[in-house]
Amino acid sequence: MVKIGLVGVRAFSIVDAVKKMPEEAVITAMCDLREEALAASREKIGLTESQCYRVYEDMLEKADIDAVIISSPMNCHVPQAIQALQAGKHVMCEVTAAVTMDELWWLIEEVEKSGKIYMYAENYCYTPEVQLVRSMVKAGMFGEIYYGEGEYTHQCSDLCFCNGKPTWRHYWQMGTRGAFYPTHSLGPVMQCFDDDRIVSVATFTPGCHNSLGLRADDLTQTMCQLESGKLVKIRVDTMSPRPHNMMYYSVQGTKGCYEAARGLGDSAKVALVTEGEPDAHLKWKPLSDFNDLLPERYKGNAGEGAGHGGGDYYIVSDFIDAVKTGKQPELNVYKAAEWTSVALLSQLSVTNGGRVMEVPRFCPNMDYAEKKIKL
Repeated sequence: MVKIGLVGVRAFSIVDAVKKMPEEAVITAMCDLREEALAASREKIGLTESQCYRVYEDMLEKADIDAVIISSPMNCHVPQAIQALQAGKHVMCEVTAAVTMDELWWLIEEVEKSGKIYMYAENYCYTPEVQLVRSMVKAGMFGEIYYGEGEYTHQCSDLCFCNGKPTWRHYWQMGTRGAFYPTHSLGPVMQCFDDDRIVSVATFTPGCHNSLGLRADDLTQTMCQLESGKLVKIRVDTMSPRPHNMMYYSVQGTKGCYEAARGLGDSAKVALVTEGEPDAHLKWKPLSDFNDLLPERYKGNAGEGAGHGGGDYYIVSDFIDAVKTGKQPELNVYKAAEWTSVALLSQLSVTNGGRVMEVPRFCPNMDYAEKKIKL
């Protein structure tokens, strides 16, 4: 039984997932600075007052926990992850993994030193649609994938203020330039490229047109060149006045393509080169026609009711499994660093006219000389 401490009441989104695996994991503590939010969540989860903490260090020291799930503001992620690892706790951390490149080095070094599990909670990778497309990619149905797109369009500038005062998002998200929140767009697409990695990024924007006094550009387009020469484009847009579409993806291969829904009744679709049908790739088919290719664990109702179409259940399940086996998960600290670095390097790119920035090769036991930014 893995005993979990939640860091930040935003982690409440995974409570239903944990409750679906009562023999595997249990929430035994929770921490949040806001007393009223903590009290409300405590009642919903079923914790006692003594299991709830306002001081994070107190929870690490006093609570009966094996692991923490960090859902605090992103500028707290690395300091809190490091403290947990040093306290002998396993960590699952929400996105992004860090807010500076130096933090990425600190995080990697601490994970390697501790020997504990670190999992990047990029839950968009675990949605059923993304998993179905990934299965089709693995089956070779799209041929060789050479291009992908991901978009996160979510008008949420109102989250920069609370009761008329700036929130942490005002500074650490929409107070920065570049693709500050890229991994919801990037992660699911990168999983279609096997073990390929991002070697360089260049970010472009149409500038800042908002009237809220925020430093962020209204949107960013980032081009990611992969080691294989293949290409990924991502859009981050949290300001434009438009309907939400936080999970748009597209992949193109030598034998066909996939596109997620765009809205207004649209649905996910594919077009595939088909033997005996010379024009098959010119016609869309519903992605749902291929639901039989979903991974087996998605075919039941195990994740029903959990967030992100059940994806939250499966990501928590993989974290628990990693803790029990001692084997680092697929979404490990190195992928967390690579995908997060796109945000950090894009800031330098966009403030230097779309300059191409080299992405370090994040891997175990990196040499000190490798831990740098090249211009």
